[in-house]
Order: sequence, then C-alpha cells, then structure tokens
Amino acid sequence: MTQRRIPAVYMRGGTSRCLVFHERDLPAPGPDRDAVLLAALGSPDPNGRQLDGLGGGISSLSKAVIIGPPTLPGADVDYTFAQIEVKKAFVDYAGNCGNCSSSVGPFAIDEGLVAAREGETLVRIHNTNTKKLIVAHVPVAGGEAAVDGDFELAGVAGLGARIALDFVEPGGAGTGRLLPTGRARDVIDGVEVSCVDATNPVVFVRAADLGLTATETPTAVDADRDLGARLETLRVEAAVRMGMARSAAVPKIAFVAPPAEYTALDGTRHRAGDFDVLGRAISMGNCHRAFPLTVAMCLAVAARIPGSVVQACVASADGDVRLGHPSGVLPIAARVDTSMGEPRAETVTVYRTARRLMEGFVRVP
Repeated sequence: MTQRRIPAVYMRGGTSRCLVFHERDLPAPGPDRDAVLLAALGSPDPNGRQLDGLGGGISSLSKAVIIGPPTLPGADVDYTFAQIEVKKAFVDYAGNCGNCSSSVGPFAIDEGLVAAREGETLVRIHNTNTKKLIVAHVPVAGGEAAVDGDFELAGVAGLGARIALDFVEPGGAGTGRLLPTGRARDVIDGVEVSCVDATNPVVFVRAADLGLTATETPTAVDADRDLGARLETLRVEAAVRMGMARSAAVPKIAFVAPPAEYTALDGTRHRAGDFDVLGRAISMGNCHRAFPLTVAMCLAVAARIPGSVVQACVASADGDVRLGHPSGVLPIAARVDTSMGEPRAETVTVYRTARRLMEGFVRVP
C-alpha cells in the first residue's frame, strides 16, 4: 500500500472545520504525529492553498482535533487541539480553539465514548492544551448528536442545534495568570494595550490608536501590510512581557472600538445599538472572517475587567457582551469576580453549532 489509511472524521465546529482523530489511531506526540497531521491537511504549501490535503488555505480551515481517554478526574475525554500552519511545516499546540471545542461533544457521543441521553447530554471535556475543563451541553435526538435546530450562528449558513459550551475558570490558560503582566493596561510602542489570558492569551488594542475604526473588512486589513507589520510587532513584544514562548498562534491580537454601524460580509447592515463592542482579530497573520471563539471569550472577560482597553469601548456593563465582528454579532456570557481586588474569571459561556461532514479514512503518503 503506497498510502497509509488513518480513521478520521471531518467536522465543522462553529465557524471552523477540523479533522478529528482518535488518539489511538495516531503516533505518539512528536515528529511522527506532526508529519501525519501536516500531510492530512496539505501543509506546507507555499502557494497557500493546501490542495494536496483537506485544509482550506486559511487558519480556520487548517485544524485537527485529537480525542483520547480522560486524564483529568471527572472528565469524559481528553481533547488536544492542533493548529496546522498553511505555508510552513509546523503544528502548533500552544492554545485551544473554541470553535473546534464545539465538535468534541458530538464526536464523543456519536463515537460511543459518552452515553447518549435523549434531549441533552453533558460532555465534560479536558482540553490538554490549556489544562482547562469545558462542559458541553449537546442536544441529542435518536441517540445521536442533533443537527437540526433553530439556532443561527453568524458566519454559518442556515440553522442548527445549539451547543452551549461552559469554559470553567478560563483565566491563565496559557500563562497561569488572567493578567499576565499584573496590569489591566500596558504601553507598547506608544500604544495602550491590555494583555489578558482567558481561554487563550490575547493582546487588545484600541482601533483608534492604529488609525482604524474596527469596521474594516478582513480583506482591507490583510491588504494593509504596514498595519500587519505593526500588529505583529505589538503581538511579539506583548508575548515577551507575558512570559510566553515565541509562537505564531498565541498570543492572538485584536483591535476594538465602541459600537458603530457597519456592514457584515453577507451584506447585513448592523446598527450601533445591536451590539456592545466592535472587534477585528488577527489569526496566524490574517484577519479572521468572523472572530476566533477563544479570542471572543477572552474579549468578553476583558470587557468585565476594570481599566482594560476593552472595557473602555463596551457600551453596556450588564448582561451578555455582544461582539460585532465581520460576519455578524456574537453574544458571550462572562462572569468575572473583582471582589478580592485582583479580577478572577469564573466562567465563560458561548453558543455554537457543529456537524459531522464525512467519516472514513484519511490517506497519508
């Protein structure tokens, strides 16, 4: 046989797609496992298209999920996220993907790793990247993860069954501290930033300080090479101050602004009163077509931290944080306790949909 056959499931989780593997079907962590993931997704591809694999040429379509037996007491499964670079031969395990997290519960139920309970099944997920617990509330119909529903997810066509994801105590997922620098604001290269670590480490900067409005389209952001270089400079310096190893995946960087009317990628016009804060996020060097879910969750936490640049842009201090992003509006619920002086993130809850697209074998030369 000229190619190796590896069992895999191809899934959409939120606004991302991923190849999902059982840990038992892959080599042990290390170069051999990375080689399988790179070949399966079609990386490295200097043309940026991943034509020789199942990746889609952008970060949100170049991901893998690995599911194994739980190593955390009380969890049902272990979940490892892998971000595969498109043009380089590199697999990054430094952070988690919130969108791909929504595929784990349905996969675990449909694969018989968790007993299905009609109506709703709870799946307790241990994310090995961040050492954090995620509780997925998965709708179930006919003994399988439900697909049909009435929930509309911005950036995904049609309606689906709503999956609630509770990220428990998400602070310090990458650095060990909710505020890795010990401050709600820092100054880097003459610009105020907030370095926050909740579900994933993120650097937030005001759009106005970059000469932007946060209503820009991803295409316009990507076309501005000077802006891209400035954002990368800020991101790299922030990583140093946060005590993080050099990585293309984390920390992420996002710019934010108070609500202002804008047009989403599908042509829908969103009024300023429809949301609480505007944001655009950079993932693996490109402006995300929606908003990376872990970055959105970190933004919601930052919105409840006194003195952060995000809090200063948010229209309302009550209820969900409604984020206006390129593909629409995303509500996120964040609970932050500030009673003890230093803020502590208690939970972040988001809503996604997911669907199994294909199952079988991926071929690896």
